[in-house]
Amino acid sequence: MFARQACSRLFVGGLSYDTNEAALKDAFSQHGEIIQVRVICDPTTGKSKGYGFVQFFMESEATAALQRMDGQPLDGRNIRIQYAHKG
Repeated sequence: MFARQACSRLFVGGLSYDTNEAALKDAFSQHGEIIQVRVICDPTTGKSKGYGFVQFFMESEATAALQRMDGQPLDGRNIRIQYAHKG
């Protein structure tokens, strides 16, 4: 029997290079309890690569955030959100 894997982790693309983890957490926390926030940075320069991940406690919270925030502005850029599947 096939069981669908729950996904409470979101990929967030199109971030402003000025958006840090605190700002990302603040923007998403209105949709539920957040376990982890990561903005991916270049290891050499330390500058943001323009994307990150937000993991919620519950899949329903991640779904609500995706539906309400995909395409919305954050720090002057329209962000793109999708489920982050481990592959």
